[in-house]
Amino acid sequence: MAETAQKTEQPLDELMMAMDVVDTLRHRDLLVERELATDQREDRLIGRLREIYHNQGIEVPDHILAQGVQALAEDRFVYKPPSVGFSRTLATIYVNRGTWGKWIAGALIAVGLVSGGWYFGIERPRQVEAARVEQALSVELPKEIAAAKAAILEESKDEAATKRAEALALSGSDAVEAGNVVAAEQAVGDLKSLLGELRQTYKVQVVSRPGTASGASRIPDVNRQTRNYYVIVEAIDPDGKVIPLPIKSEEDGTVKTVSTWGLRVSPSVFNAVRRDKEADGIVDDAIVGVKERGYLKPKWLVDVEDGRITKW
Repeated sequence: MAETAQKTEQPLDELMMAMDVVDTLRHRDLLVERELATDQREDRLIGRLREIYHNQGIEVPDHILAQGVQALAEDRFVYKPPSVGFSRTLATIYVNRGTWGKWIAGALIAVGLVSGGWYFGIERPRQVEAARVEQALSVELPKEIAAAKAAILEESKDEAATKRAEALALSGSDAVEAGNVVAAEQAVGDLKSLLGELRQTYKVQVVSRPGTASGASRIPDVNRQTRNYYVIVEAIDPDGKVIPLPIKSEEDGTVKTVSTWGLRVSPSVFNAVRRDKEADGIVDDAIVGVKERGYLKPKWLVDVEDGRITKW
């Protein structure tokens, strides 16, 4: 059986030679076309091939040349790409993964950066703000409104302050129900400011420093036949510090926070302060009002009229 196998199997060198013959034929297309067009094409082609190899110093047996001619006719030893199909497409993608993989990776990174920027730059802050608003409306603001109102009612000895606190608390609660955080926070701020006013204590006294005016007078534009009188005052807390206060000027209607202002008084009070200062250069009886805790306004110790000025 070994002898039979040796006879049926073609030696490797003959196979290689036959492949070379086919390669020679492919590189000489004109020769092939011309020889195969004749009646005795195989014999003539074998003869031509024998001459070609002989000129190259190579002796090729005729049966090898015949095998090469036959193989050319049968398209043997020719690489044929696999037909187009799903399997081939997958194989092509796999082979070229190094090229398109970089593009896909870059695209994925770009998408990730854009998505991350959108989330952390826009979506996440929006979520945080929404959570803050929800917490404020459901818990914090109602609690602050109730606490501020309760503190004011406990402190207040002033009916006007009590009514104002109730109105502000109601306004704040309505804002919470409507989901209006800004209005609710404004109500809380106003309540706390009102509480601060009630807790303030100070005395109002005439300014009595060398080189500083202690009084002023005005002829109002609305009535040129009269004259208004003012003493220049300041608010002093229990520690002796000046407290700036918001003062509305009757001359232009503006409200300014100032450390000194003109308090409108009767002519008799104005003249008494003037004589006091002319006596020794200072105002000895300087206190004109006292602001007690629980009240919004000072209790005046002299005859005070409505009207304030911030410039003189």
